[in-house]
Amino acid sequence: MVSATEQGDRLDDRSDSFVRDVNDSVGVKAAGQSNHHQPVFLCIVGGGKMGGALAGGMLKSGVVPPEHLVIVESTPDRREELAALLPAGVSIVGNIASLGDPVDGVILAVKPGDVESACRDIAALDRLPSRVLSIAAGITIDRLQSLLGTGIPIIRSMPNTPALIGAGVSALAPSSSCVEEDILWAEQILGAVGVTVRLGEEYLDAVTGLSGSGPAYIFLVAEALIEGGVSVGIDRSTAEILTSNTILGAARLWVETGEDPAALRAQVTSPGGTTEAGLAVLEEREVRLAFQDAVRSATSRSHELGK
Repeated sequence: MVSATEQGDRLDDRSDSFVRDVNDSVGVKAAGQSNHHQPVFLCIVGGGKMGGALAGGMLKSGVVPPEHLVIVESTPDRREELAALLPAGVSIVGNIASLGDPVDGVILAVKPGDVESACRDIAALDRLPSRVLSIAAGITIDRLQSLLGTGIPIIRSMPNTPALIGAGVSALAPSSSCVEEDILWAEQILGAVGVTVRLGEEYLDAVTGLSGSGPAYIFLVAEALIEGGVSVGIDRSTAEILTSNTILGAARLWVETGEDPAALRAQVTSPGGTTEAGLAVLEEREVRLAFQDAVRSATSRSHELGK
């Protein structure tokens, strides 16, 4: 059985691998810290796993060239990791005050508890950024505007963890001061690590309950299917391969055919067959309602945390 710590380490390794692939795509061997002599178009405040994944995705897709990207990361060890993962030209600094050039846009990718100090440092810059994209969980646009000033266009979003491998989905909500150009800017950034949708901020708690927490629901399903396979005599390693590829294949079939999931389910379910027998148990145990309740409960909790 793989422990939670081992699973987390594997995800960290895969996210760093996704970032490392950038070196190949831009044709350089290694990254390093550099003094930028051209205008910095984009600054990521917070170089953790999500901030690093966004950097890697944008560089790989050409959203921003290395010379126009700076990452602010306070932890020395993580700065060294980023320097080894990202291409030469990307500037990696320890604090916002170290920014030597004006910044056009900022991605706020710090933990919620660090948002206030980060915003305070941003507000102290000689020239404020043109726009801010926040992926800090639970921090509302009103709160960000109170810290940064009401004149700065702010887009709030929350990518889910598959963004770490470039397969995420993000809903984004713009402030009233945003124009279409600001929203397109945010979509270009988040689109580098997955799919984006536009929604009003009032729906972001629901998005958190569905797609934000959703990967955990799917992983729980995976755990249950693996255990089910083991219980009928399949060795665990084989059960993991069968389960992971079943989930991956089913998702691809749905996305690539565009068919309604109910129709796809019906195609697998022959009257009196094995699938019908299995689904009957799930319906009897009200698994469908349990998932609906899970989304509602997570949505409610997200709302509480945002107060």
